Amino acid sequence: MREATFLILTALADEPRHGYGIIQEVGVLSGGRVTLLPGTLYAALDRQVAQGLVEFSHEQVVDGRLRRYYRLRADGRAELVRQTERLRQLTSAAESRLHTLRPKLA
Repeated sequence: MREATFLILTALADEPRHGYGIIQEVGVLSGGRVTLLPGTLYAALDRQVAQGLVEFSHEQVVDGRLRRYYRLRADGRAELVRQTERLRQLTSAAESRLHTLRPKLA
């Protein structure tokens, strides 16, 4: 799974968000390292909707502008859990290898 996809799913894990809200939350989650452009975000959301991970929640007009909100579906939550565990296992393996290398590097 691409990092941007993982971050979008993570951004939607706690509540529905509109596009700009997702972009902001991805920035926060990544410590400012990942900046999604609107075209990138909506292409990713279209893919995630087609895969059944995310769904349209509702629309709201704010200051004359339409905001479309998206939410995580049950399959999206399950996939986020799987990917989080996969990353945890990879991190653990890397830490283990680095730990065994530390005495040799000193």
